[in-house]
Amino acid sequence: MIVAAILLATLGAAGGAVGAKLQHDGVRQETVDGGLRLGKLGRLARNPYWRRGFCVLFGAAVLQILALTFAPVSVVAPVVVLALPMVALLNAAELDVRGWLAVAATTAAIVVFVARTAGVVAERDIPPASVLTAARYVGLAVAAAAVVAALGRGTARCVSLATAAGAAYGLVVVLVRDVAYNVRVDGLDALPPASLAGLVVAFLVGSWFVQLGYASGPPDVVVGTQTLVNPAVATLIGFLLLDEATALGTAFVATLLGSGAVAFAGVVVLARHHPDAVRRRATGASLRRGT
Repeated sequence: MIVAAILLATLGAAGGAVGAKLQHDGVRQETVDGGLRLGKLGRLARNPYWRRGFCVLFGAAVLQILALTFAPVSVVAPVVVLALPMVALLNAAELDVRGWLAVAATTAAIVVFVARTAGVVAERDIPPASVLTAARYVGLAVAAAAVVAALGRGTARCVSLATAAGAAYGLVVVLVRDVAYNVRVDGLDALPPASLAGLVVAFLVGSWFVQLGYASGPPDVVVGTQTLVNPAVATLIGFLLLDEATALGTAFVATLLGSGAVAFAGVVVLARHHPDAVRRRATGASLRRGT
């Protein structure tokens, strides 16, 4: 079942990449004359690119839910990072050599991560107390990232907004797992109301921060950042709060930390060297020289 879950999650990542590209195009069309505000949500919902992206992302979410029904969070969550090279492929003309190297390094790190965790994790029930604890920690992380975004500009703001989205989506992954697992094992009567309510709130918060990120920077950076933070948060919750890992030896932890560091470095390089970020820095430098 784990192999089938990984396949479903990979297909979901592909859908996430396509949906992200479509929604980014829609957001950029509606924010030419300024930032993304609540008053523009109606226009955004009528944008054909944004609507198509929503439909694709909805299908991707269904695939992710199915994957989480049959495998632990620590296995499924990291696969979502594969959306990064897929969305980069959709923007291949904009990436330079360093950008592609960053994509390759991140992809390789995630493959190692998933391969290493697949054999040492087990399904677990999620106690309500663990859900509340996870929600508190994630809420603090989202708030901190939002403050940094409010104080930042350009790429820094984009990365901070995507980080907030990724943290919220990491909680979504855990809550989806809780809902799907309980329904599969015990039926609809076992549906956990707290997890269901938290799932809706976290998803809406994450979605809003993603749209703000699209309005602030390139889709590669938004997808790359939030799809790195997302599985990192979900996996940490799975290991530390849900006790999914059956063996946390030194070599295992070192491998996970090493692959996580490589993936993080890849996203940072992509954020710094993406052509859109370079153009923003050049424009800022020109404005400063002209004043």
